[in-house]
Amino acid sequence: MAVGDAFGVPYEFLSREEARRRVTESMQGWGTHNQPPGTWSDDTSLALCTADAMVKDYSVSKVAQNFVKWLDEGLWTPHGTAFDIGGTTRDAINRLRSGVDPMLAGGQDEMDNGNGSLMRILPVLWYFEQKGHYDVRTVAELSSLTHGHPRSMTACVTLVRFAQLILYHGKEKAFDVFRKEVKENLFTQDEQAAHFSRLPHLDELPESEIQSGGYVIHTLEASIWCLLNTGNYKDAVLKAVRLGDDTDTTACVTGGLAGIAYGWQSIPDEWLTSLVQKDEIMGLCDRLESGG
Repeated sequence: MAVGDAFGVPYEFLSREEARRRVTESMQGWGTHNQPPGTWSDDTSLALCTADAMVKDYSVSKVAQNFVKWLDEGLWTPHGTAFDIGGTTRDAINRLRSGVDPMLAGGQDEMDNGNGSLMRILPVLWYFEQKGHYDVRTVAELSSLTHGHPRSMTACVTLVRFAQLILYHGKEKAFDVFRKEVKENLFTQDEQAAHFSRLPHLDELPESEIQSGGYVIHTLEASIWCLLNTGNYKDAVLKAVRLGDDTDTTACVTGGLAGIAYGWQSIPDEWLTSLVQKDEIMGLCDRLESGG
């Protein structure tokens, strides 16, 4: 997640045409946010805050506290200060700081369906692996910290389920199982179903039909599409960034899925060594995986 995020940060908001022209195969810096190479954004910061709260004695309140510390104190930031913060996320964290119940802090309106909870949700999969079961309610409550609309929560549940299938079955079989679940089970009685109707057919869609903005459905579709249309970590992240627009988030989520599919060892060495705070992040990953 962190490597994909950092690769996409310099190119955020570029058009698809411009991204295709400017994105190279090397980790770059500066660009849109004027940050050094290897710098990751709020996407990774909030994923790390989530993972940190899951190492021991998880509670949604611990995650909420970490989010406030991130914004106020620079917890799990690459250079000590938060940057590139989405408005819905900032508003929710301000509510958390004021003492609002974490389950009620996230925006619940139609316009609150940005990708700010989807971008940070994947670490929960390792918590489930430690506990030995998948819990839809935990995913929904983690989303609701910042994004409480049913569509955002459903998108998070969907992404984590797909990631779990990759972990268990590998990429190709995972999508076959996922396609069947989406068609038959997940959304048959859900009023949000229409927004997820393209998921079973993502492998058939051309790039021209994939959008890569900040809308949660677009990020969900784009990240899965990038994974399905490439064969390794590097190409998946490059494809995500070359879609343009919300490049850091699309590449962050794509990178998370590709990491599960191919292993972190598949990340290009130059990208990995360029990553800011690489050792700290890998230490947290080790603690998350071991349960302490």
